[in-house]
Amino acid sequence: MEKNRTVKKGLAKWFGKDRVGYLFVFPAILFLFVFTIIPLLVSFVISLTNLNIFLEWPKMIGLDNFKKTLGDARVWNAFRNTFYYVALSVPTQLIIALVLAYWLYKPPRFNKLCRSVFYVPVLCSFTAIGILFSLMLNQTVGYIPFLISRITGEPPALLADERFAMPIIIFLSVWKAFGKTMIILVAGINDIPTTYFEASEIDGASKLQQFFFITLPNLLPTINFTLLTTLIGAFQVFDVVYVTTGGGPMYKTETMVQYIYLRGFSEPYELGYASAMCIELFLVIAVIILIFKGYMERKIANNM
Repeated sequence: MEKNRTVKKGLAKWFGKDRVGYLFVFPAILFLFVFTIIPLLVSFVISLTNLNIFLEWPKMIGLDNFKKTLGDARVWNAFRNTFYYVALSVPTQLIIALVLAYWLYKPPRFNKLCRSVFYVPVLCSFTAIGILFSLMLNQTVGYIPFLISRITGEPPALLADERFAMPIIIFLSVWKAFGKTMIILVAGINDIPTTYFEASEIDGASKLQQFFFITLPNLLPTINFTLLTTLIGAFQVFDVVYVTTGGGPMYKTETMVQYIYLRGFSEPYELGYASAMCIELFLVIAVIILIFKGYMERKIANNM
């Protein structure tokens, strides 16, 4: 009896009102641990070996894979292309989403219809979008090169041109993803008290002044969230590049994740080397996110 009473007290302690929150959070923590933390640790261990895709018994080689990446020109090229993609796609997506969110946040049916239309690409597969646009831009069968040929006399190979390949990929990425950012920003704008806008109208503030002095400062926490998630996703771009250009022409669109995939799952099948690049990419993303997060938190604190 005493033992049962002790067990009941223990259960009451863990399942009491003050512990209910932990029970709701536990599945998410377990999911994060199983599908993020453990794979990351395993990847780090693999990066210290010469493991290949044939799963032959690996040898521990220490930091040799990391040293090897420093002399790999394609690693530096992939990082450069990834930063170029991030630097153009993230701000462009945010600006377009912010402008449309401010334009469409009010409840009329037309605005709701526009928000729904702009959100449709988010629901589509990036692979399907990449295949569709690859056909549309194909030099032989694509109607966009055909229309251009009516002016220039010859259909251009847009995806095979170093000048246009990466901008096209950035356009596709922004077109697909800005709807999600817009919806989040619309929710953030609707959360701003309407009394702020009513008081500013009484004081004679214009719509532009309302945007810069009311909407933007109060929207900073939401912008911070969307920027962080968009940044993380942009650094991991893969599918649209793989489907449209395959990293070409001349590796001009090869991103870090694509090079990791090619190095690990095609000749020479070096999973250890690919894992080392994964760890390096993770560290780069983590450092950039931490710096950016600290800056945005100070910015938000100054506006409070």
